[in-house]
Amino acid sequence: MNHDGGSGRVLVGLDDTANSWLAADWAAGEAELRGGMLRVVHAVHGITEAELELVSQGADQQVLDAAAGVLDDARARLASAHPGLRIETVLARDHPAEALLTAAEDADMLVVGTRGRGGFAGLLLGSVSLKVAAHAACPVVVARGNTERKAADGIVVGVRDERDEEAVRFALAEADLLRAPVRVVHAWTPLTHAGLMVPQVEDVDAERQVHARVLNHAARPVAEYPQVHVDTELAVGSPAAVLVEASAGAGLLVLPRHPPAGRLGLRLGTVVHAVLHHASCPVAVVPVR
Repeated sequence: MNHDGGSGRVLVGLDDTANSWLAADWAAGEAELRGGMLRVVHAVHGITEAELELVSQGADQQVLDAAAGVLDDARARLASAHPGLRIETVLARDHPAEALLTAAEDADMLVVGTRGRGGFAGLLLGSVSLKVAAHAACPVVVARGNTERKAADGIVVGVRDERDEEAVRFALAEADLLRAPVRVVHAWTPLTHAGLMVPQVEDVDAERQVHARVLNHAARPVAEYPQVHVDTELAVGSPAAVLVEASAGAGLLVLPRHPPAGRLGLRLGTVVHAVLHHASCPVAVVPVR
């Protein structure tokens, strides 16, 4: 059973790319850790009713047969690597992001790879991964960078404000399962006074105290996991840059997803967006309720 008393239901989105297989393997390891089950979802757009009138029924069946083959292959590969794990496969006739968001409604975690088919070649992250990370009701892990699990690597969690206890709790529960240490990091860029290139020392000290209070508040769930080794860290600098650098020695980087600021705000926020594209380990995005 997982720490929260849930069923340890881990969901993974699979297309037929190498990155997607890495994500499936990472998700299977996570389901094993949680003593739960893995659900593998593969989506095909299929052929719409209107298009069916223009093509033979056989063409639609070919698409579905190929998709079923991808899932059978996935089940065989994952079952041989993770014997004893309960694996379910789902063939969804929908757009991949919509299929995953629907399937994730009763999941504890959704895992995706870094690049689906299509999208802009220059972006490391596919539009499907970005969309589910921005909208899912459960934590979303983007399996990128070095996906090999080693307890010694530890878990880094970035906190922005006092509301981020849920992200810290997620990191601690994960660390507890892995017997791994946790670093809770809060980074900020100092305010500079107009006309002064260098902020005065007392102002920086006062600011640091404010940020230390934010960090201490967000880190309160640490008391619930006395067996997990935790370090807290205040860092001055660009939060995205600090967290990307911290990801280099980590097995997992955990970030909170705040509701968008204003109607036109990025649904993921600039820091989460940057880290998802540049981190060198898997990134978990945890929604702030």
